[in-house]
Amino acid sequence: MNRYENLAQVLSERIEQGLYPAGDRLPSVRILSSEHGVSISTVQQAYRVLEEKQLVEARPKSGYFVTSTRLQAALPSGCRSAQRPVDITQWDQVLDLLTAPELPGFVQLGRGSPDITAPTLKPLNRAMVRASQHQNLLALKYDSIYGSLELREQIARLMIDSGSHMDANNIMITTGCHEALAIAIRSVCEVGDIVAVDSPSFHGAMQTLKGYGMKALEIPTDPITGISIEALELALEQWPIKAIQLTPNCNNPLGYNMPDERKKALLRLAQRYDIAIIEDDVYGDLAYQYPRPATITSFDEDSRVLLCSSFSKTLAPGLRVGWIAPGRYHNRALHMKYISTGATSTLPQIALTDFIKQGHYLQHLRRMRNQYQRHLCTVTSWVNKYLPCGVGVSRPQGGFLLWIELDERIDTQRLNRLLEEHKIHIAVGSIFSAAGKYRNCLRINFAHPLNDIYEQAIKQIGLTVQQLMAEE
Repeated sequence: MNRYENLAQVLSERIEQGLYPAGDRLPSVRILSSEHGVSISTVQQAYRVLEEKQLVEARPKSGYFVTSTRLQAALPSGCRSAQRPVDITQWDQVLDLLTAPELPGFVQLGRGSPDITAPTLKPLNRAMVRASQHQNLLALKYDSIYGSLELREQIARLMIDSGSHMDANNIMITTGCHEALAIAIRSVCEVGDIVAVDSPSFHGAMQTLKGYGMKALEIPTDPITGISIEALELALEQWPIKAIQLTPNCNNPLGYNMPDERKKALLRLAQRYDIAIIEDDVYGDLAYQYPRPATITSFDEDSRVLLCSSFSKTLAPGLRVGWIAPGRYHNRALHMKYISTGATSTLPQIALTDFIKQGHYLQHLRRMRNQYQRHLCTVTSWVNKYLPCGVGVSRPQGGFLLWIELDERIDTQRLNRLLEEHKIHIAVGSIFSAAGKYRNCLRINFAHPLNDIYEQAIKQIGLTVQQLMAEE
């Protein structure tokens, strides 16, 4: 297959799977040339092939667009209207996910772990070795409670891509993003407080609310545009909500990037009701688009947003290095950091600083964005091929997680138990809801290298779903 034919096939798959919806503008010739390492004429030939297939149309002085008459695959239906604050449940199901076996021959689709086999991570391993060999006692000492200044300076520089211009002194290093979220929650909320969350939402943040005796109010969330500003406003009128916690970029589990105008509208709403926003941006650097989407923090002029992130999804979870930019809640956050873990481990901070300074981090990001976007096309095609017709499938705009909505008769907890007999594990939908909604939904990971074993696992999911439907 020629290069232009191969590129045309890649773009065709992305269009068929809804990654580029009907009427959307496609990447420019120059961007595709750079992204795929091919000549401009190769991209132009690929677009001509797609024009002949009536998949795209050229518009003078505007570029190429997906033909507006194309049908889109079904999307998940999303959350129903907000009801009332609830005590968070589902800990047992979350624990099942956390303790699921990682044994040879076991296909682990449930966890939110990145691909750690990429060759672009080798310089990080070398940096860890250098740090342990040449830093002597420094790597064994307590670091500052704020974390390494050099690393915070590098993070501040990286955050410019998301529109945030922040001083390193406003950043604290944490033990992963999970600690950052816990610090943020404790910095603005007390026992019994109500926190509004997008729904479905990251189970770790909700379990943190549960552990601190707080309640969650689930806000309807669109699988393309994110949390409903309108529903949130109604909730704020009815309930004494203390904070809003959400993942607006490369959302977990739906994968959307919230449009900038809606981010600004959310911020205006928070200003009007004088409440904090806890922004989880842990997947933000993995957005398929470039430049990556802006954070809510980048629009924040009165420092009410607490930004949380880490290197766990972009590099490796075992590093356990994250950060928080707590805005006006800096002093409170610093105290919360002190009483949780104190200083963060020194050795990985030294290695990460070296890795970023040498330019390896951005190189790794470019590789993983392209890899995850390719994997998304393949996995979505397998889901459409092997699962029953009518399933709802998310259209991630970044990251490596896919959300699937099955027939309402299917209980994914039972599905998971049956799949474990075939050495397959998924993340059940109910853990992404404070009240245990989404029992007919599941989340799967497509980060790791795809092979026949992975495809057969998707096929087995489809067969088991059909088996359960036949029993109804």
